Amino acid sequence: MMTDNDKKNIVAVQTLRNAITGSTQMATISILLCSGLAAVISSTYSIEKPLNDTIFGAHGEFMVALKYVTILLFFLFSFLFHSLSIIFVDQENFLINTPQDPKNVATLDYVSEVLEKGCMLNTVGNRLFYTALSRLPWIFGPVLVFLCSITLVSLFYNLDFVPPTRKEKVNEIGN
Repeated sequence: MMTDNDKKNIVAVQTLRNAITGSTQMATISILLCSGLAAVISSTYSIEKPLNDTIFGAHGEFMVALKYVTILLFFLFSFLFHSLSIIFVDQENFLINTPQDPKNVATLDYVSEVLEKGCMLNTVGNRLFYTALSRLPWIFGPVLVFLCSITLVSLFYNLDFVPPTRKEKVNEIGN
């Protein structure tokens, strides 16, 4: 993409722009949820009142505070990783359009490394965000958290491990 800088490469730049937009939206949602949780934690309204009807789980003052602070930390770290991802992908947008010169610091390896770091930070931020979302039902008891965790593990498994195609299976059997 860096060596062939024609108009056809606008798709790559638009893809990076879309990645920045996605990270920005996830960071915004993370910090808004942090603000909401912080408001609930610091409110004078007793946060145990809605929890009195629950069947399972510890709902002492310390335990409820621990639950809220844990979820808050997940969202704060999600915000941090998405913000760092925005920085790296934005830097990548600038580095892609630099002219190729032997004296230039922006080599193909460096540019691809910056892109890889930005994508990895985005992935970690997404993982933290979805983990925090699955921990929100923890406020009401452990049963919902267990169900959300099982769903999250199966979702991440399907995202991380691509099943072999039918053609690959046939080739493995034939060998």
